[in-house]
Amino acid sequence: MQAYWTLTRRELAGFFLLLTGYVIIAAATFLMGSGFILMMLHLQGEPTNLPITELFYQTAFFWVILLPAVPVITMRLFALEKFSGTFETLMTTPVSDIQVVAAKFSAALVFYVAMWLPLLGCVLIIRRFTGYESALDLGVLGSTFLGILLLGCPFLSFGCFASSLTRSQMAAAMISLAFSLGLFFLSFLPNRESLADWKSQALAFFALRDHIHDFVRGVVDTRPVVLLVSLTMFFLFLTLRIIESRRWK
Repeated sequence: MQAYWTLTRRELAGFFLLLTGYVIIAAATFLMGSGFILMMLHLQGEPTNLPITELFYQTAFFWVILLPAVPVITMRLFALEKFSGTFETLMTTPVSDIQVVAAKFSAALVFYVAMWLPLLGCVLIIRRFTGYESALDLGVLGSTFLGILLLGCPFLSFGCFASSLTRSQMAAAMISLAFSLGLFFLSFLPNRESLADWKSQALAFFALRDHIHDFVRGVVDTRPVVLLVSLTMFFLFLTLRIIESRRWK
């Protein structure tokens, strides 16, 4: 366990001690702020019964932040180690493959959560200057951040998998981005009338856009939780297999 925490701190240092990490957080903060400003301008002072988090989710800014950010976060995890030649040194230290994969994923997840923390600040600002007391509904905020956390897990785990496949950070980012976009656009397929009912129902299980919509409204459903956790574990398992495959070469 000590080795796991040491590796996690090492990976976190790679995010917070380099300029790249702060650029990602600054860009995400800018997009969140822009999304909330445009959302308030669209409302034009009219009252609404929808939670602030749901209004923000209905804008394109949520996905504009999520989809490009995850590949940038995960592209360096294994690819940089392989490119710089430190991967073999790391794997010859007294740490297990599981600890290495878990530590890199955990560090990426912590940074991902930190990237979304400005969302809480946007909600507090709206509550402060509009007097909209229900904007700070702890239950809705809790379910929203839980949804954001769970949604990020499969994307981050696939990013780890993509990074373990190559020595190029750019290639890892492109593979991860292609998967993220594919999974996002898959959410629109169940609504097509040309699909049979059973196909629509099957695709609806992978409609992450609809599942997360429930979270931002304050509704926590166990079905998307199980799906997202299962996808995360599956891609982490694939990553572990890729790391273990070095022994066969």
